[in-house]
Amino acid sequence: MKHTRGARRGAGRPQPRRRSRGPDRALILRAARLLLQGIGETGLRRDMRSTPRRMADAWSTEIVSGYRADPGRILARTIPASDHDMVVVRDIPFTAVCVHHLLPFFGTAHVAYVPGDRLVGLSKITRAVDALARRLQLQERLTRQVVEALARALRPLGAACTMEAEHLCMTIRGARKKGTRVVTAAYTGAFRSSPALRAEFLRLAGGRSGKGARG
Repeated sequence: MKHTRGARRGAGRPQPRRRSRGPDRALILRAARLLLQGIGETGLRRDMRSTPRRMADAWSTEIVSGYRADPGRILARTIPASDHDMVVVRDIPFTAVCVHHLLPFFGTAHVAYVPGDRLVGLSKITRAVDALARRLQLQERLTRQVVEALARALRPLGAACTMEAEHLCMTIRGARKKGTRVVTAAYTGAFRSSPALRAEFLRLAGGRSGKGARG
């Protein structure tokens, strides 16, 4: 049986993953118009005629703009580390959209790592959190993705992240329990193996206990 040159060349090799170009504004615009029709706003009033355009702009350039960002590239520029003292960046505000109801959840993240050979600029950590948050997310997954991004980029002795957030899918629908907060945590390396280091991180992060958190 004859094989084409293209078939032989690609046989058995994993195909490279295409990098997402990010949100498609034109499709979001169409979806916004359909959503308004589904709600019952079939003849848009004067004050709503620009709503589909505004919604498409907000979602494509801000709300889910993280699909265009690469946390690995954000954290790629590092400098040599001269010691192994813990670095903590606390009270990082974030907003994400829940995958289940497409409603926002928002709160603060506290991130730490114990350097191995490399350090990264503190602003890069906040930008990496933002890049991962501005997608369709689960808070548990987002927390884990933050520590995994640090672990891949810096190869630290350990990385940690806790997040505390309010979910609109819990406060404006369903249980409707306003003020309810969800706390999650994830650890790698020394933070996972050392209860004392974990406790020190939580103290520096503001005394949050992480009850009910997933590591």
